[in-house]
Amino acid sequence: MRKYVCYTPLILILSFFILSSCKNRNPNYITYYNKVNEIDSVYRYKKDTLAVIKQYKKLFRQYPPKNQERILEYETYIKLADKQHMKFGGRKSLYRLIPLVAHNWQYKRKENDFIQLYQKHGIDRQEMDNEVARWKKGLNRKLVDSFTVVFQRDQENKRSDYELLKSNDRKNAQTLKWMFANYGFPGLQKIGLWNGDFFMPSGPILLHMADYPENHLYFKDKILEYVKSGDCPPRDYAAMIDRYYLHVLKKEIPYGVYSGYEGIKDSVMVNRNRKSIGLPSLKHVQLIIKDNFKRIKKKNDPDHLSKP
Repeated sequence: MRKYVCYTPLILILSFFILSSCKNRNPNYITYYNKVNEIDSVYRYKKDTLAVIKQYKKLFRQYPPKNQERILEYETYIKLADKQHMKFGGRKSLYRLIPLVAHNWQYKRKENDFIQLYQKHGIDRQEMDNEVARWKKGLNRKLVDSFTVVFQRDQENKRSDYELLKSNDRKNAQTLKWMFANYGFPGLQKIGLWNGDFFMPSGPILLHMADYPENHLYFKDKILEYVKSGDCPPRDYAAMIDRYYLHVLKKEIPYGVYSGYEGIKDSVMVNRNRKSIGLPSLKHVQLIIKDNFKRIKKKNDPDHLSKP
């Protein structure tokens, strides 16, 4: 008599691990951004440093970290943990942070507290410069050069010639579609923020795509994919959609980004929309802006290091 072995439990276990690994390879960063916003709220409103460190540590085990403008979640986590003498991954985490700030290295390398943190853990400025150089070498040069052309074309004649502006915007729309099809989104980890001395953020380009209804559905759906993948900041997407509502539809903006936060009639709806793409609430973002203003003012004060 043959003996039959039941493989069902084994198959189920293997299927679970396969599905789990696929999920980890393709994380939805909107969930990540919302979790960061929750933790940042604890940091700014409740001042519960230990809870913030623990929650960030758990989050960064689940997601490769970002270090968003203004919130600076990964840098904040490392600095808070270091001050509390808590484990944060040491040199490995410090090296992991460098590519996340490398796009603005000419400014970041002048922040004394940032440099001193690395020196404290045995990483000198020269090694940091070397890491940034390695990061730059890894950028997609073809994509950098293509996006430089896009940005130069976008700013031609300071966008004062309407016919030229329309022609250039339509050329740029086609170039962006080509980029997306061949290379994905031209985010900071693919092209950086500078080509030499030439500053080329992606946000203004997306903003100008919003003035053309014929391209709206494509960019609305495609850029949202890149928000989910973590390649495009949610604020750039929100500004693009807000501008379309304001300029083309002549309706109230859904995210409260493009025209500022004044004059919003339904803040509950706007906050709901903001959360759907990973943006902090209107009240929360105002506090973030206020705190950043204080931080920048303090950083620019030459005497701040000697003040209590």
